Amino acid sequence: MGGLAATLGAVGLTPFELAAQRGQRGAAAGGAAAKPDGPPKDPQVEYEKMAKLANNENPYGPSEAVMKAMNDAWKYANRYGYPDGGIRDAIAEHHGVKPENIILAAGSGEILKLVDDVYLPDHKIVVGMDPTYGSVYQYTTNSKAKAIKVALKKDYTADIDAMIQETKLHSRDVGLVYLCNPNNPTGNIVNKADIKKLLNSIPEEIPVLIDEAYHHFVDNPNYETSIPYVLEGRRVIVARTFSKIAALAGMRLGFAIAPKEMVGEMGPFALSSISSVVKYGGVAALKDTAYEAKMKAMNKQLRDRTTAELKQLGWETIPSDANFFMVNLKTDMGPIQTEFQKRNVLVGRRFSPMDNWLRVSVGSDDEMKRFVTVFKEIFPNGPDAKKPTTSAGGI
Repeated sequence: MGGLAATLGAVGLTPFELAAQRGQRGAAAGGAAAKPDGPPKDPQVEYEKMAKLANNENPYGPSEAVMKAMNDAWKYANRYGYPDGGIRDAIAEHHGVKPENIILAAGSGEILKLVDDVYLPDHKIVVGMDPTYGSVYQYTTNSKAKAIKVALKKDYTADIDAMIQETKLHSRDVGLVYLCNPNNPTGNIVNKADIKKLLNSIPEEIPVLIDEAYHHFVDNPNYETSIPYVLEGRRVIVARTFSKIAALAGMRLGFAIAPKEMVGEMGPFALSSISSVVKYGGVAALKDTAYEAKMKAMNKQLRDRTTAELKQLGWETIPSDANFFMVNLKTDMGPIQTEFQKRNVLVGRRFSPMDNWLRVSVGSDDEMKRFVTVFKEIFPNGPDAKKPTTSAGGI
């Protein structure tokens, strides 16, 4: 239990904070923490040196229109009952739904927590993919509910038939079915035919949460948003965020689109703790479709270029429709993640059971070039080498 608490407690810490923790634990256990070279380093300066390819962020930042809207909203920073720029109405209009179908949150992560609070009390079950974005499973553990994790198929896509089977088998106790589409960490989609099959095959009273955080990056004819199912009155919750393509990850703004009665069920559990500044930024982001299209095109170009380079070097990657991809290292990714950090490149965390796979966010042109350069340094002999090269030069 102590190990689990430490693991969950570490979520959200920067790599520099985690490194400091490891040093402190070593000293407490009787070992000596590594002595710093020279004066203490400024974490902000060190962070700025890094190619940041760990958290699926937009490397370019918000558009000029979004920045202007947020700067103009600072005048409300000292107020509680401020005008909110019409953010709920703007989201509803943009997606062809009614304001009553919208619930706002501090990022889509809060939506995942709301859904757990409402639909997964003690001993209820969530059915979902494995691996996938794990917050729902973490919340489930905390709320004493249970998770049935269905392994991905051999091609790393969702096993919808198995999810249907598990949901039917435990239907009296299933409080939620969860899909991340595109899936994180694999980056691939759950195709529209499988979404339809799932919804038509499980009991209609069971809520289905579909996390579409990476929806805007998809360019795949087999993909469709699940918002139309909300309009049909299905018990479907679609989670969205401004953290990714709109580049507002640090500002925290997300939302869910759901039937009116489900919004009513979730509403009492929402914190409603969203800043005035980001609400105005969100309205501007919805209007700035040209910037969104530009971000999508740049992401695709750099993602496809980088995965093509890796493939040319003999490495396996999973075809991605998101702003990240996975590469098969053929060795445990933990030490490799550390080797990248030593070379000022931050890459993604472990996603068990895919322990040999590394998730890489798509950064800027310069960041992706740095990634490929460092990748070649660590693996100079390609995927068939027995061991990678460490920063100390060992093999």
